[in-house]
Amino acid sequence: MNSNPRQINLLDTVRTRGSVTVEQLADMLGVTLQTVRRDVQRLADEGLLTRFHGGVRMPSSTTENIGYQQRETLHAEGKARIARRVAELVPNDCSLILNIGTTTEAIAKALLRHTGLRVITNNLNVATILSGNTSCEVIVAGGSVRPRDRAIVGEATIDFIRQFKVDIALIGVSSIEADGSLRDFDLREVKVAQTIIAQAREVWLAADASKFNRPAMIQLGTLSQIDRLFTDAEPPAPFADLLHAAQVRLEIARES
Repeated sequence: MNSNPRQINLLDTVRTRGSVTVEQLADMLGVTLQTVRRDVQRLADEGLLTRFHGGVRMPSSTTENIGYQQRETLHAEGKARIARRVAELVPNDCSLILNIGTTTEAIAKALLRHTGLRVITNNLNVATILSGNTSCEVIVAGGSVRPRDRAIVGEATIDFIRQFKVDIALIGVSSIEADGSLRDFDLREVKVAQTIIAQAREVWLAADASKFNRPAMIQLGTLSQIDRLFTDAEPPAPFADLLHAAQVRLEIARES
């Protein structure tokens, strides 16, 4: 298609953030809501954007996640802000489980100055990062290593995690859908995450704004199982109401 510079800028904005409301686009691009809606409609008709109630996101598959190296750099600044906010609230001398994902890896980096932590993880990247903290004990789950992202999954991983009850589970997900469901792409990964939730006194979910309204195939859980949600921007509708109904405390790591 022949996109004008404004539409190219709009695409770049959505690509950077993953998902964004129409109102946010109008504000960021300095144009009217009517102009944004017209541009969004055209780009959606061309298959370059996917619309949802009140906003847009990049088209994506419900069956396969994007590659690990791409996820490492995607929304890196937002993930770093989330990680810093999580680290501010994690007390010293507590027990944690960190699961798979680039956001939990960012959290591990932000915890390097904590003391007295005991961390269980099925993420070899998290283990490598936190092994640099001599005041932190790192316990690595057994199981099968997934080469593409050094995740540990499988029945042995589930059995291992069931031995523990920790103060806080710090988890990431690929998708938070408008029905309040938390979703991901790999069944083995989902089953481990469900076990982690069951073995924690509190569950903190870290998810950048691109995860809202992103489709994924396998249900991991629901917002009602979460105690705190950490994100980097105001969630679009209807998530504020869903979080309130589920009594989830929302922590927004805003740009300074």
